[in-house]
Amino acid sequence: MTGNLKKVIVIGAGLAGIATSIRLAIKGYSVEVFETASSPGGKLSEIRSGEFRFDAGPSLFTMPQYVDELFTLAGKNPCDYFRYERLDTICKYFFEDGTRLNAYSDRERFASEVEDATSDSAESVIKFLDQSEKIYQITDPVFLQRSLHQWKKYFNWTTVKSLLQFSQIDAFRTMNDSNSARFKDSKTIRLFNRYATYNGSNPYQAPATLNVIPHFEQYFGAYFPEGGMYSIVKSLTNLAIDCGVKFHFNTYVDEIGLSSKKISGVKVGEVTHEADMVVSNMDIWYTYRKLLKDIKAPERILQQERSSSALIFYWGVNKTFEELDLHNIFFTEDYEKEFHHIWQDKNISNDPTIYLNISSKREENDAPAGCENWFTMINVPSNSGQDWDELIQAARSNILSKLSRILKTDIASLILSEQILDPRKIDSQSFSYQGSLYGSSSNNQFAAFLRHANFSSKIEGLYFAGGSVHPGGGIPLALLSAKIVDGLIR
Repeated sequence: MTGNLKKVIVIGAGLAGIATSIRLAIKGYSVEVFETASSPGGKLSEIRSGEFRFDAGPSLFTMPQYVDELFTLAGKNPCDYFRYERLDTICKYFFEDGTRLNAYSDRERFASEVEDATSDSAESVIKFLDQSEKIYQITDPVFLQRSLHQWKKYFNWTTVKSLLQFSQIDAFRTMNDSNSARFKDSKTIRLFNRYATYNGSNPYQAPATLNVIPHFEQYFGAYFPEGGMYSIVKSLTNLAIDCGVKFHFNTYVDEIGLSSKKISGVKVGEVTHEADMVVSNMDIWYTYRKLLKDIKAPERILQQERSSSALIFYWGVNKTFEELDLHNIFFTEDYEKEFHHIWQDKNISNDPTIYLNISSKREENDAPAGCENWFTMINVPSNSGQDWDELIQAARSNILSKLSRILKTDIASLILSEQILDPRKIDSQSFSYQGSLYGSSSNNQFAAFLRHANFSSKIEGLYFAGGSVHPGGGIPLALLSAKIVDGLIR
């Protein structure tokens, strides 16, 4: 980059957009963020319903070092802005036959728990986690920490070393094939297959390389931020402001301006805001379709299979449940059938796996005394024109029936308040095309290499951050996309 680039406009105040703005402000750039919504966060937002507060989007916090790093770069003490605690129990798993399994953060204790609850041995779990760590060690320096789209990045020993170990990342089997070969109990296989949903993929199609994901939880840990997940957004927004970043909320960018294939700024209504660089934190599909009107779009990328979406019921529940924790999973008995409904039939199984997050277990103010705030989610297909009103009604009934059966309580009679988020709303509220949570899916072994780069090869000064581009979706990867953009701008 040339030395005269001074002003940067970031489109979108999602987590990656905020993180990018912090990094570039620290470098000395004048940074402004334009956000359509009235508040920052994108999909990582919050909802209030009467006396209940809900984290509306991502609810699992791992690899907090990527948040802390932003404060450290700014010369701040992270603890002055943001606090969190490590979870002893990452998740509680519930099965129809009455089996209950605690995923402890201590891996030996977790392995023993699996051995006690299933027909698989603790040793098999430890070996699995060792392999998960190995995949991470190979892929992290090449894939997670840098752009895959610049040839010069490959000409160093670190990259060559990782490429020589490519066969060890298990890219040519599906996650389910790998896990079925390693474990014999359906419960254990389902438990580890579930990690494919962390980036909106199908374990019966996605490569076993995604078995890297458990390492994020078991090695680096899972955490709960003081004040809930939305405190991540609030603390980073405050840091950005302290670094000199200017935010414009309720501001829709209509077009990215160009001059001879160089960034000239953005257009908001009839007003042009000049800039030397633009970073789009908007879904890559909408970036090209809505903002780059005279540029030929990369159709092969934009037409890739979208990731799955979510159907979430935010329920204020008039009871507390001692057997539940912060994170809870209620498994279906036929996991493959559930994913067939999502990916082939494009609808919802009548027995979906349910994720239940209850932040009031850690943050008492999120619910009134004697009550809990239930973030009740199932994985669903992205929106391709389904009758969502009909699907939601049936799913709601099936979810309530399943939870009531396993918890031996009539859940419907306890619901004091309800709000619903479906793929249509996810699309309209956060500009995530078709409501897909992670951009494109990772349902083939080359998916990691097919995501859009973090920079434009055709437009000087244009960059991309967020879950729809490299390295992918979820809080850690979104923050790493900002780090990659930072590294590209020199």
